[in-house]
Amino acid sequence: MRGKITPLAAVLLTLAAIGLVATLLKYPHELIIPAVVFGIVFLLYKFPPGRFRRQGYRTPRPSARDRRKTGSGSGSGSPARRKTMPFRVIEGGRDDDEDRPRYH
Repeated sequence: MRGKITPLAAVLLTLAAIGLVATLLKYPHELIIPAVVFGIVFLLYKFPPGRFRRQGYRTPRPSARDRRKTGSGSGSGSPARRKTMPFRVIEGGRDDDEDRPRYH
């Protein structure tokens, strides 16, 4: 059903084409400015200016912090050793089953 044109759309397109041809025949100078504006917008859309486009796309590199975590920045190929953290778990002294609230 996507390729079919409804009768209303066909009538509107026909009237628009007739109006465009009539305006072009009677007043051709009035269509110059809209045609130029449309052409400029179309060309800018198809071929954007170079300052907005990246020259030579490079894949983004991970940050130095991420490279240290994975070990890919060292160049030796061996995985980085994991740093020991200074935190440790201290076991509590209370009984968890009796003191725990019922809504948890």
